[in-house]
Amino acid sequence: MEQFSMPTNIYSGTDSLNRLDNLKNEKILLVCDAFLPGTDTLKQIESHINSSNQCVVFSDVKPDPPLTNVMKGVQEFVKLQPTIIVGIGGGSAMDTGKGIRFFGEKIAHCQIKKYIGIPTTSGTGSEVTNTTVISDTENQKKIPILEDYLTPDCALLDPQLVLTAPKSVTAYSGMDVLTHSLESLVAKNATLMSDALAEKAIDVIVHHLVDCFRHGEDLESRKIVHEASCIAGVAFNNAGLGICHALAHQLGANFHVPHGLANTMLLPYVVAYNAQKCPLAMQKFAVAVKKAGIAAPGVSDRLAVKRLIAKIREMARQMNCPLTLQAFGVEPQKAQELTATVIKNARIDATFSTNPVDPSDADLQAIYESVIK
Repeated sequence: MEQFSMPTNIYSGTDSLNRLDNLKNEKILLVCDAFLPGTDTLKQIESHINSSNQCVVFSDVKPDPPLTNVMKGVQEFVKLQPTIIVGIGGGSAMDTGKGIRFFGEKIAHCQIKKYIGIPTTSGTGSEVTNTTVISDTENQKKIPILEDYLTPDCALLDPQLVLTAPKSVTAYSGMDVLTHSLESLVAKNATLMSDALAEKAIDVIVHHLVDCFRHGEDLESRKIVHEASCIAGVAFNNAGLGICHALAHQLGANFHVPHGLANTMLLPYVVAYNAQKCPLAMQKFAVAVKKAGIAAPGVSDRLAVKRLIAKIREMARQMNCPLTLQAFGVEPQKAQELTATVIKNARIDATFSTNPVDPSDADLQAIYESVIK
């Protein structure tokens, strides 16, 4: 039996923050990126929070949220016992907020009424997913926590909040959207509904992401990419992901490669592998890229997939993305030495099981070694 769920209420547009005006007499924990306090962005959001509310800001957020930082937020949760959590920022901020909720509700024996996600990057889709990824820095592991109740109740997509995103953030987070779309399209739990969202997100990203990178002030392009990020999140929250994310989590944990960039490095090889090993994956990739105009309608599926891989690499080059660990600054010998650890931890990653093909260790090693140098 297939299942598709979209529990988050999504509001998009330059007036979407007005939804915060409805909060009255609540205890609100704002969880935001470390650089946001004092900025116009946070001031704009806070201006929508009525004075009847008790509001506490927690901003000790770090990339790839370490468990130690999440637990600092849990201490604030226990003291405030919030009724509302608002996660503001990129995926790390929203993942931190979800992690605080996960542990805080258990420790304080209380439940929040609502989680509101306000993304300031177009990438993770965390504002609509049931997942938070916490880093165990001591053991160099990323630990995904998947619980349906962690899915935000409300997502506010204001494209004005991403206009000032650095070029590298635009590139890496946008390529993460493309990875979400392509992996969810062929994942084991894919349905007609998730496919429709994934295909649309692919179309948007290949036509608009580079424009956002080059012209960050273009509000219309920013809006459509912001929405594509969200729908790709809905797609993978239902369909699952695959070995690109399973391996990317290891690149982040061991070498501190930004998550979207890690996916960018791996994606061409994972697409090629899944298309080669799974005829249905090849067909679905081909249909999507033909709909997006990357390949002509009459070309073979195999050629269409080659065009897709070429497009991924072209976009990465246009946005100055390093495509190997060595180009990012990792010593190839060090990366080679960690091969067994990377493969072992990728295999037990929560995203691994929905890949359309169950790869061998040798298959995973070949993909990983392709991005070393």
